[in-house]
Amino acid sequence: MTDTRYLVHGVFWPAPPASCPALRLQAPDGTFREIALDGGTRLGFRLATEGKSCLGHHRVHGPAHRDHVLCAGQSPAARGNQCERCFVADDFRLMHDFHRAGGVPPGLRSYLMQPHWLYVATFANGASKVGTASDLRKWQRLAEQGAVAASYVARAADGRVVRILEDLVTRDGGLPQQVRSAAKAAALAAPAPASELTARNAALATTARRVISAAGEDGFEVVDEGWSRPGLAERLCSGTARHAYPHTLASGQHGFTIRSICGSFVLAALDDADLEFVVDLGQLKGRTIEVGHYTSEVPAVQEALF
Repeated sequence: MTDTRYLVHGVFWPAPPASCPALRLQAPDGTFREIALDGGTRLGFRLATEGKSCLGHHRVHGPAHRDHVLCAGQSPAARGNQCERCFVADDFRLMHDFHRAGGVPPGLRSYLMQPHWLYVATFANGASKVGTASDLRKWQRLAEQGAVAASYVARAADGRVVRILEDLVTRDGGLPQQVRSAAKAAALAAPAPASELTARNAALATTARRVISAAGEDGFEVVDEGWSRPGLAERLCSGTARHAYPHTLASGQHGFTIRSICGSFVLAALDDADLEFVVDLGQLKGRTIEVGHYTSEVPAVQEALF
């Protein structure tokens, strides 16, 4: 397997009761392989090429039915993780303006007309956001984003209503709709106490409920429901000693043993080093790697990390 090159599609979390996320890899023949990322897994790889390649696009046929169409030539990524042609062909790109324009293909409309949830997510440094999740991906959406604490604040009849509510919470409650991955990774290098993050999330969720309750919109109900963080995230979200991973995942070879995982972020132990590091495997998305018994270089002067 060490000579096979794989295109990384990212870290994916399954729906409960399954609990172990996986790194999804596309082989040259278009088949997929998944590497389970549970505690104790050793992950070794080297970057095989420079830059990122297109991950294809989706055709949506309904709430639980979609086709993932692979990029014919694995073209260089131009917009996010897609080439220009796949970006234009992707049904999901139209989703975020559905509540404003409304013009979407029938399959995507069917997907968007299922119930959706409005949530408030808080990350390891207290940074928080408002977001939405479809009924079928209610739990995974937050797991894949790397939330440390989260609350559901509304259940909407469809994706149009929930996005109206999301914009209201941003406008009137001051909550952004995005927190950068780099900020999440940096926060996990020194996470705030769990009690502080839980209290902050609860306060922001209360504000969001107040905003949407006064909005005069129809088609939703206010809810007060907590989100259960995956057990594999506990150590990474705790205050144990750790450091930012000192190497870029854009080149070179890497190898470490996973101790804990939250979203796409792992707490990793390097070979022959009595230290743990926060590694953002999301940086591998769209990159081509070779999997094998590779190792990460241990920092020459470990004391400098303290």
